[in-house]
Amino acid sequence: MTLQSPIPDFAAARLAMVESQLRPQGVTDPAVLAAMGSIERERFLPPSTRPLAYVDRGVAIGDGRFLSAPSVLGQLLTQMMPQRGQRALVVGAGTGYSAAVLAHIGLDVVAVENSADLAATARELGVETISGALEAGAKRQAPFDQILIDGAVEYIPDAIIDQLADGGRLGTALNDRGITRLIIGRKSGNAFGYLSVADAGVPALPGFSRPKAFTF
Repeated sequence: MTLQSPIPDFAAARLAMVESQLRPQGVTDPAVLAAMGSIERERFLPPSTRPLAYVDRGVAIGDGRFLSAPSVLGQLLTQMMPQRGQRALVVGAGTGYSAAVLAHIGLDVVAVENSADLAATARELGVETISGALEAGAKRQAPFDQILIDGAVEYIPDAIIDQLADGGRLGTALNDRGITRLIIGRKSGNAFGYLSVADAGVPALPGFSRPKAFTF
């Protein structure tokens, strides 16, 4: 006799994610809630981790990479305040979930991914994805009104900040001496500053280790 695991009710889990994870953690933007409540997050995961699609933690997608927890993405996007018609860059697109959420809101999205396998999966799921070094961004397509670096980084390269339009916003998780905080940055003229939104556990994104300081 073969025992079969029950098929998760993804639709119910998606609704529970919105009501029990996103709203209680400050995700209030109606467009963000509508997009995350509509996009089938499980489609962006390999079969082995699909049952974890709506658990509020990072979920493995292969190549040592993770889909960020739903509350992490929701909080960042709420603070970034994406608007229909804006241009957005997603750095570290993975399988394309975050880019799909922004596209659902109505933004023109450029997604960059350095893993050939993950980029191929994102394209199969309908997300136009550029293959390239994450820390280089997408200079040819710049400037962007919104930039999402989808993972934890130790620093934000100048090359990425340069691609942000005047008045544009950037969201990511910044690891500072072992503490990871969600931050929202804004560019004004040639200046860039950011504020911390919340502490969060976010998997690291490769290519963003802080350069070693020169010592004698």
